[in-house]
Amino acid sequence: MTRPPLGSTMRLIRPAPNVLGFYDGRVDGVRIWSDESNWLDDGAYTLGNCTYAIVDGSQALVYDTHVSLPHAHFIRRTLEELGVTSIRVVLSHWHDDHIAGNEVFQDCEIIANTLTASALERGRPGIESGNPPIKPLVMPNRTFDNSLSLTVGAIPIELRQVEIHSHDGTVLLMPQAGLLLAGDTLEDSVTYVSEPERLGEHLVDLERMAGWRFDRILPNHGSFEAIEAGGYDRSFIAATEAYIRKLLACRRDPNLAKQDLRTFGADIFATTAVEYFAPYEPVHRQNVEAVIAAKRR
Repeated sequence: MTRPPLGSTMRLIRPAPNVLGFYDGRVDGVRIWSDESNWLDDGAYTLGNCTYAIVDGSQALVYDTHVSLPHAHFIRRTLEELGVTSIRVVLSHWHDDHIAGNEVFQDCEIIANTLTASALERGRPGIESGNPPIKPLVMPNRTFDNSLSLTVGAIPIELRQVEIHSHDGTVLLMPQAGLLLAGDTLEDSVTYVSEPERLGEHLVDLERMAGWRFDRILPNHGSFEAIEAGGYDRSFIAATEAYIRKLLACRRDPNLAKQDLRTFGADIFATTAVEYFAPYEPVHRQNVEAVIAAKRR
């Protein structure tokens, strides 16, 4: 297993007009932090991780600051080389792989919903002592509730708060482009269950999100090829809903709970909304165990 320097395998892509994608991971035989279990490799790099910047003229909005300071420096350097002089940041939620580069943008406006700010404050000791540590944790300096309208140059942006994957999600809608930047609310191959006791609420907000007007979806975790080609279509939402409902069924069907991901998700992968990716097998096993354990509480 090789271990290249942090950020050295980053790939810059342009999935949509005025949108840059900063993709890293899904590189065979490569880990970038440690051979031991850690959030950076196992929760992000191995699965593929992409954060985004919306750019118009001298203004940019960065959606998540990536998995390390070198990654964040790559993002900032790229934007400045394009002539950007004004940068704002939006955090999709509080998990490590989305906020690890905040320090690089500490002189910028960093926007999050109030639940994300609270979760970061509560989680600060664990975040700063984690593996790898994010220290110092740079906090958001602007918060909002429910929704917030912004512009990047002449491009209108809508931030909308959702409870999908985590209780504090923020997705970014570009109404004119028909594009949704989804954070971790949608994930290919399957959602990563971090709050199993709240899956019912996640389904409610997935249905709400399905009612919005957009055509394409850019997630933070997914296939490089799909993201580079412009993202996923709206069937991504239905695939996520189907997987969550099947996970919940594991509580009453022991045989279903024993299935590997390829078998468990065969009908979902057959729709071509998402694709089977072998590194999601341990994610699926953790998901099943978490959902069953949540029922016992």
